[in-house]
Amino acid sequence: MKKVVSFGEIMLRLATPGYSRFIQSNALNATFGGGEANIAVSLANYGIPTEFVTRLPQNDIADWCISDLRKYNVGTSHILRGGERVGIYFLETGAVARASKVVYDRAHSSVADIKPGMIDWEAIFKDAEWFHWTGITPAISQGAADVCLEAIKVANRMGVTVSTDLNYRKNLWKYGKSAQEVMPALVEGCDVILGNEEDAEKVFGIKPEGFDVTATAGEVNPKEFESVCKQLIKRFPRAKKVVITLRGSINANHNTWGGCLYSDKLYMSQRYDITHIVDRVGGGDSFMGGLIYGLLTYKDDDQKALEFAAAASCLKHTVYGDYNMVTVQEVENLMGGDGSGRVSR
Repeated sequence: MKKVVSFGEIMLRLATPGYSRFIQSNALNATFGGGEANIAVSLANYGIPTEFVTRLPQNDIADWCISDLRKYNVGTSHILRGGERVGIYFLETGAVARASKVVYDRAHSSVADIKPGMIDWEAIFKDAEWFHWTGITPAISQGAADVCLEAIKVANRMGVTVSTDLNYRKNLWKYGKSAQEVMPALVEGCDVILGNEEDAEKVFGIKPEGFDVTATAGEVNPKEFESVCKQLIKRFPRAKKVVITLRGSINANHNTWGGCLYSDKLYMSQRYDITHIVDRVGGGDSFMGGLIYGLLTYKDDDQKALEFAAAASCLKHTVYGDYNMVTVQEVENLMGGDGSGRVSR
């Protein structure tokens, strides 16, 4: 089986224990995470060969990070070494009516200072069938955006499927360019596009008419997003599939979750009622990881691929940390209706 390649930044995640606020905490839990790395871990757990590409400094923290990825069978042979530091993000997990908070400390990270020509994409894609990137990467710096575009063009030329998660993060676009200026040229090279209602609206001005995410009360109608999918395909005709994740937020601990996929028609996943969220960070990444697995495994069955993505991501909400530490069997059990949580023995 050929491999899936992802490119982006992996960071040290420092999270307050439980539901503690930053100001209360005298300790932080240290793990690693980042959109594209999270997807690589998901796919490796499902038995898909993966290669995560990034740039990390020559120091002990970076060595720790690489060792952590290898622990989960993620390929790291093409990680570039150099630059100043590993980026960090701090997480305060919200509860009920109090939202979670993220504080970034990633200025001048090694990947932020990357430049075109540093990575041999032809060598990396030689035995690859899929390349994934997210909208977080081009938001980091002009160099990261340029390298991302460089990779997409090589992947297109070599016949490698390209996917993206639009992942709009307004607080990251600080180097003088906006997402609206940078993202279109990158998305033009994509075969599969994933996003949510905010991504499509904030980046491309595309939104479902009359939809207000703050007024959903946990009820999100997938059919309202068919127009969003069609508009994205019209703007980016290379894309064969557009996928929208659908989160209904009742409170910080209780969400509804599902998705829709548009290709030849609109497919809708079952909706999950997640009443006790353990950790929602990485939820979208786990959906994308599940979707890539589903599209590679359940050929010509978009409905099953979508259901795998939704079920995988539902389970991620029960797992602490950025990574989705679940198996194919666990996902397929949930797809089959086994959501009882009974002890397996």
